[in-house]
Amino acid sequence: MGRALEMARLARVRGEVPVGAVIVREGRLLAEGHNLTVTRSDPTAHAEVVTIRRATARLGDWRLEGATLYTTLEPCALCSGAMVLARVPRVVYGASDPKAGMAGTLGNLLQDSRLNHRAEVTAGVLAEASAQLLQDFFRIRR
Repeated sequence: MGRALEMARLARVRGEVPVGAVIVREGRLLAEGHNLTVTRSDPTAHAEVVTIRRATARLGDWRLEGATLYTTLEPCALCSGAMVLARVPRVVYGASDPKAGMAGTLGNLLQDSRLNHRAEVTAGVLAEASAQLLQDFFRIRR
């Protein structure tokens, strides 16, 4: 989770909303990323999606079975959907997102029994540090 925070800090430096993500499997870092929505002018370039794309490209397989995705912010609907489609079995996140969180706050796509895949979810890991990055970023922008 510490590496995800580093990626979030890098996003902030680059003028992006400071969200970072990493994917680990069998103790090995598969991919890391941060928000690139501004840089790429792409509303789908969220940290989690960027990281999933990098991990699947590295593996040459769209399935991320056996992997854990760590992210500094509770995944939104887009990111949660990508995690379900990529078969990510475990998701760990820092700060809850009361405006868009779909891993327990507004809804829970990651554990919806109607879908073909569900993930184990661990919330609140390094939540204060993750939330502080976001609060500082938006305070400066306002």
